[in-house]
Amino acid sequence: MSVLIFGSKGLGAALARRLAGQRVHVASRSQDALETLAKDTGCSFSVCDVTKEGEVKRVVEEVGDVKGLVYAVGNIVVKPPSRVTRKDLMDCFLLNTVPAIEAVVAAQTSLKQNKGSVVLFSTVASRVGLPSHTVIASAKGAVEAATRSLACDLAPDVRVNCIAPSLVESPLGKTVAANPKIAEAIAGTHPLKRLGTSDDLASLTEFLLKDDSSWITGQILSVDGGKSCLLK
Repeated sequence: MSVLIFGSKGLGAALARRLAGQRVHVASRSQDALETLAKDTGCSFSVCDVTKEGEVKRVVEEVGDVKGLVYAVGNIVVKPPSRVTRKDLMDCFLLNTVPAIEAVVAAQTSLKQNKGSVVLFSTVASRVGLPSHTVIASAKGAVEAATRSLACDLAPDVRVNCIAPSLVESPLGKTVAANPKIAEAIAGTHPLKRLGTSDDLASLTEFLLKDDSSWITGQILSVDGGKSCLLK
């Protein structure tokens, strides 16, 4: 039985390293990142563009026996509403939302047989209102709604949960906070006064994949340095 991780950088890489020695399969479109992870952790991998129809299903079928499923692919879109286009919305949903649901649908038979666990990802911006986050908040908000519905649909055999982080020090996070002064300023808006790390998310993901969390399903878990508490 394998843990299937979509995403080879940031959280995906951190989780693969935490699970090194177990049967882990990682899928992403970055062959270089996948080859590095395979060398470091012994994982198997597939090159996959999740935005293309049929690619997610192909990877799931390649892996076959899935007990844990993690969809850690995503982006950050920060634009005021006046600049948002239809393409922005479609591209964001086709990366963050549609493939996440497709992955669960494709793997559901194997997950049920193995009493498996699914971990999806949202954002603090879907939990509270943040300026210029309409696009990503909408796409990730849909992931949260899907998490609750899928948890009901797949129970009692499969657990489905979602982690909602704030900004994390990762390749993706650096697209927003590449400048150290900007990163420091953003960190200061969190009660814990720092940005998150990929390991902050990977540790909770690992817990949710294990039987230790066997009575947790349908939950949206904030891992955000207290940001969501501050803004409610």
